[in-house]
Order: sequence, then structure tokens, then C-alpha cells
Amino acid sequence: MRTAAAPDPLLLHTNASASASSSSLSQSQSQIHSSPTNYNVMMQPPEDHAADSSDRASPSRNASSKYDFVKVKVWLGENADHYYVLSRFLLCRMLTVTKIPNHVAIKIALELKKLLVDNSLLDVSQSDLEANLFKLMEKRGYGEDYINRYKMMTRFHHQRVPLVVLVCGTACTGKSTIATQLAGRLNLPNVLQTDMVYELLRTSTDAPLTSVPVWARDFDSPEELITEFCRECRVVRKGLAGDLKKAMKDGKPIIIEGIHLDPSIYLMDEEKRDDNSKMEKRVAESENSSASVESKTERQHENELHEKKMDVTKEDPSNSQECMSEEGRISEGLSCAKSHEIISSDSAYSTEKNLRAEGEGHKDLDLQKNNATKKDKPATEPIVVPIVLRMSDFDHKALLEEWIATRASRDNCLPQDHRKLIKNLKLIQDYLCSFESQGLTVVDISANSFPQTLDWLHSYLLQCIERGLLAACSESSKQGGS
Repeated sequence: MRTAAAPDPLLLHTNASASASSSSLSQSQSQIHSSPTNYNVMMQPPEDHAADSSDRASPSRNASSKYDFVKVKVWLGENADHYYVLSRFLLCRMLTVTKIPNHVAIKIALELKKLLVDNSLLDVSQSDLEANLFKLMEKRGYGEDYINRYKMMTRFHHQRVPLVVLVCGTACTGKSTIATQLAGRLNLPNVLQTDMVYELLRTSTDAPLTSVPVWARDFDSPEELITEFCRECRVVRKGLAGDLKKAMKDGKPIIIEGIHLDPSIYLMDEEKRDDNSKMEKRVAESENSSASVESKTERQHENELHEKKMDVTKEDPSNSQECMSEEGRISEGLSCAKSHEIISSDSAYSTEKNLRAEGEGHKDLDLQKNNATKKDKPATEPIVVPIVLRMSDFDHKALLEEWIATRASRDNCLPQDHRKLIKNLKLIQDYLCSFESQGLTVVDISANSFPQTLDWLHSYLLQCIERGLLAACSESSKQGGS
């Protein structure tokens, strides 16, 4: 199984910058090219700016290299049956997942490629590749903790454990920004927005959804507002059912963000899965116990019949002798009886063969059914991580006022009383944060501490993945033991 090497985006970026120096670009294009640089600067901790300013003085110097034109095959499996072509870009993304800064990950990936090419190691095993990589990581000061994260994420991708990250919160709490940046840091390609699902359901289906947002309508009481909000969240949950089912079946990670996320629905789904798994275990145990009881009764019945036959032969030995002499006379004088016995034995053998074939056919059908049910079921239980974003009242109110004013200018359905809109959004936010007492993670967002909050969420998701992998390993060991 061969995997073609993807074009290196770093090389493309260098070619684009070279062509840009020879032609005039518009202002919008220059803003697009400058945004990744601003993103990397914002993502770096304050101490990394001073420590690595000299390393990043000329970023285009290490962007492309002559080593990118040499292919290194990495062989997989015990017998080295399959291989893939080493990609610096993918390796850099994997190192970034372990919380290594992006500019350091680029250098480690380039040093590894140089080491392999200079030593003519163009065919290397996965274990040798990782051994050389770990040495370079330790040389840069990223030791055991980062290596363990790398191994953990490798197991996570190999075992295809489903991961669902829910980023909940009202408007202007940073849901889209957090979801996008976490997807980039953890190398998660799928990000879904409930606002888009809501609009698709409202315009293309018969779903009971209105064009006016729930927080812009009139309600008699806060309870009525929360009830309507939960109802719309359930409708959106049905719209997400296909994407979630595919993610569970294929073992792909997914991030869902938006205002129409009620944590109670997804927590209930998780409880249902736990209850279903417990019921399946109980049914399997009862079937095994009933099968063992039936086998014991059959064995006892066979033993009783065998003992009765032995008792009959012991009580009347003359009958056994007469039977022997009668069999001798039949074997000596009756040839037609012999032929009849042969024919009957052949027919009995053929019927026995047919019965065996039918039994094997039934067994094959049972095996096919079992294999089909195993394929339908996910390999491991999904890791569901719901997160609620919360902002201070003062900052949130200022952002909401600006956001509502911008939206009201292009949306005539919004009422003029902005205070009522802010009040409704505050009620929804309080409802979402009320799940903190049930163990839900509520994260405080602030513009001053945004990079630190992003780092904490990165570490928190890595811990959740590690706990999910441990639970999956223990579950598989239990199933193997049973």
C-alpha cells in the first residue's frame, strides 16, 4: 500500500513569496499572506519571542530545502509490507500536537530529514524513524513528556478512537475562534457549526424552526425561553445525527461549535451508550450461562444412557452371546443382507454428510451475522468532551452591544430593544453554565489571557484523549479475557 507524498505547503509558500516580489499585489492579497504570520506570533508564549527571535529573523531560509526532493520510505509492519513517504509538513503537524512550538517543529522535521538523507537511510523502519526523532526532540529540550504525548497521539490515530469536542456558549464568547485554533493545534480536520446546520434545516426541510433567533423573540417567562431553546437544540441534534454517526463508525475526530448545543442532550446520549453496553454484557453473560447449563444437562443425559447400557450387558451375558452367534450366522449365509447393509450404510452416510453440510452452512451464516454486527459496532467507545465558554459580564455586554448593532443594520427582524436581547442571551448563558455542578468544564474567556486559555484547553483535551485511550484498552482487555 503506497502513499504518495503531498506537496509541501512550506515550499509552496516560498514560491508564492518569490513570485510576489516580482509582481505587484493588491492590498487584500497582502493581508491574506500576512495573517499566518500574525497567527503564529499570537500563538507563541511571551517567553518564546525573546528566546527564538534570532531563529525567526529569516523564516524563508528554512522554508524549503534540497532535502525535500529526496524521498525517504518509512516501512510499516513486522514484515515491512507497507510503506509511506516521509513528509516534513505532516511530521511538523504531529509535533505541534505535542505542544512543541511551530517554528521548533519545523526545525526538528528538517533536521530529521537531513540526518536520514546524509546517512543514506532512504529506507527506514517506523521504529528507527521514531528513535532518531526522539533523540532530536531531547536535544532541543523536549524530553519525556513530549515523547509520551507523541506516542499517545500515535496510538489514538492508529486505534481510530472517535472524539467529539463540543464548544458551547452564546454569541460573542469566542466559540468559532477557539474551535478553529484547537483544530489547528490538535490536527483535527472536521469542524461543524450549528448555525449552518440550523439554516439548512430551516430552509431545506420541514423542521419547526423560524427565521427569528430564539433570543430575539418574546417569552412570558425565562422558563419558556429555556424550553424553546432546548427544543431547537434537539432539532439541530437530529440534523447532526448523520455526521456524528459517520464519525463514530469511522473513528474520526470532530469539533462542533455553536449556540444550539445543549450539553444535557449529549450527556444523555453518553449515559444511554453506557446503559446499552451494560445490557449487552448482561445478555452475553446470560447466554453463556444458559449454554453452559444446557451442555451440562446433555452430558448428564448421555452418561445416564451409557450407564444403563452397561447395566443391561452385565445383567444378561447370555443375550450378548446369542446376539454374537446370530450375527455370525447372518454374516456367513446371507449375502443379500450384506449388500442391503452396504446400501443402507451408504445412504446413512450420505444423509449424515448432508446434515453436516447443513450444520456447517448454518454456522457460516451465524459467523457472517456476527461479523456484520461487529463491523456495525464501533471499535471503541467515543470520547465526548463538552466545553462551555463564559465571559465576564462587562466584556460580554460590550461585545454583544456592538454585535447586535451590526446585525440589526442588516436584519430587520430583530427588535429595537437591545437590552431585552442581551437579557435573553444572558439567560441562555446561565443555563449552559448551570451544568458545571454536574462536572461539565466551564472555561472563562478573556482577551488578555486568550493564549494561556488556549494552551490550557490544548492540555485538557490531551488529558481527555489519554483517559479515553486507557478506558478503551481496559475494555478491550476485558473482552479478550471473556
